[in-house]
Amino acid sequence: MVLAAGLVLATTLPASICSAEPARKTSPSHGVQTGHHAQIGEASWYGAHQAGHRTASGEPYDPRSLTAAHPWLPLHSTVRVTNLRNGLWVDVRVNDRGPYSRHRVIDLSQKAAEVIGLKRRGVARVKIEPVTLQPIAYHPEG
Repeated sequence: MVLAAGLVLATTLPASICSAEPARKTSPSHGVQTGHHAQIGEASWYGAHQAGHRTASGEPYDPRSLTAAHPWLPLHSTVRVTNLRNGLWVDVRVNDRGPYSRHRVIDLSQKAAEVIGLKRRGVARVKIEPVTLQPIAYHPEG
């Protein structure tokens, strides 16, 4: 019975969840409703001109880090941001508030934007999924 339940579960889950290695590229989804924890909308990024400015978490913004600004997710939580145009994704830590444009759902660091192919266009439709919504301890290096 347990084996049968495992087979049913394995056949109903996406391959990326069942595999040992997470995929860096997924097929784009086009629906707005992807589950009660996912959010779909436009993302943008902020770059070197903001380097060193204090974020909502109190740490200085580092354009080379994998971080993001989100209006209401808990600070220091981690989310997966998937570019729906090309399927590339990145996990980022929420360390700031924003974006302040009502047409955007998240602002990514320059490095995160590069990872998912967002930097050149400046804006992309993305899916945001929680990895951990529990705030984790932040310990700045140095």
